[in-house]
Amino acid sequence: MEVKVIGQHFTKNTALYCGDSVEVLKGVPDDSVGLWVFSPPFAELYTYSNSERDMGNSKDYDEFWVQFKYLLTELYRTTKKGRNVCIHCMDIPAMKERDGYMGVKDFSGDIIKAMQNKGFIYHSRVTIWKDPLLEVTRTKAIGLQHKQIEKDSARCRQGLPDYILTFRKKGENKEPIKNGFENAIYHGKDEPRVSGLKRSHLIWQKYASPVWMDIRQTNTINFREGKSQEDEKHICPLQLDTIARCVDLWSNPGDIVGSAFGGVGSEIYQSVKMGRKGISCELKENYWKQAIKNVSELENTQNQLTLF
Repeated sequence: MEVKVIGQHFTKNTALYCGDSVEVLKGVPDDSVGLWVFSPPFAELYTYSNSERDMGNSKDYDEFWVQFKYLLTELYRTTKKGRNVCIHCMDIPAMKERDGYMGVKDFSGDIIKAMQNKGFIYHSRVTIWKDPLLEVTRTKAIGLQHKQIEKDSARCRQGLPDYILTFRKKGENKEPIKNGFENAIYHGKDEPRVSGLKRSHLIWQKYASPVWMDIRQTNTINFREGKSQEDEKHICPLQLDTIARCVDLWSNPGDIVGSAFGGVGSEIYQSVKMGRKGISCELKENYWKQAIKNVSELENTQNQLTLF
């Protein structure tokens, strides 16, 4: 099958493709990507473009999974043996006008089942805390509104956190990741003032926690210039703190880190910043162009620092 690419941009450390990720990944060699980190479309919850190839344009929840599973075949093939795929997601509110009921769809659980069916080992889950007040302000969700307590609290629910679901490809990892966190990017108000083994232990305690409480929700890459007038309000890049922890834990310097839904370049930007190489696919052209701009600005800064 011919690989269809709308556009491509190469630098010393990156390959940024504009096109359908299922088709673009067919050109990526077997067992070549050291780590995948990405946030897929949340089924039919948001529409990102009018392209029929956009998985966010699925007519319903079931159709999304038909399309998404084609991508999993390429993810498994291209991931190095013994290495990981990190998928950022959240569970999806069910709406009466769209789904016929009010509740929550187990999107994270369905991702786990799909990845296991493709052959991946379910490796870990991290819950990322989010402020429910910000969620209700943004979404107007009935279940989070205080007035619902007095009206009928049977309909009240907790806020929906983010998750990082990590899956490992079967086989032996021939390039072990020996991590002492000497150069780790630590996030939190209590940055360790010690060095060496003690610092490594303190950082690991944060990383090993099943709930990451200190992810800075506003620490994201520049995305506003990548928006177009026809976009929905939703465009929220994955936080750089979250990406950095995944890259710290599950890749080596020099590894290729991939994003199957590149957006404005968050995963590639942070990976290159941490001494990795990056490959991404993004279907929407203005997002892809913004990713090029973001990554180019980073590499220009790095080159200047090296020069002087």
